[in-house]
Amino acid sequence: VQLQAFGGGLVEAGGSLRLSCAASGGTFSGMGWFRQAPGKEHEFVASISWSGLVDFADSVKGRFDISRDNAKNTMYLQMNSLKPEDTAVYYCGVDGSIAKVRAGTPRYWGQGTQVTVSS
Repeated sequence: VQLQAFGGGLVEAGGSLRLSCAASGGTFSGMGWFRQAPGKEHEFVASISWSGLVDFADSVKGRFDISRDNAKNTMYLQMNSLKPEDTAVYYCGVDGSIAKVRAGTPRYWGQGTQVTVSS
């Protein structure tokens, strides 16, 4: 199983970015995004089940949206109204269990993509 995440970059506060995560080598019920800022713990950002049920961290509700294209085995994270505190390395994770994704323990992880929001 391989996960390839891309789409990070540098953006000004209030701007938008769209992250993508392409999975190969399997199909997964649960897919999700996580992030880790310097000096902080790894945290859950959002998850989506095969049927499209979504869940978000309180810190991103109303600003971020998660979606997936099952035919392409790809997940997306649309990030709007970005804040400097959203600066982090963003990781995608997948698992056969959406519960494990929501718990922050997906079996497979992608490499991170850096998101930097300037004030």
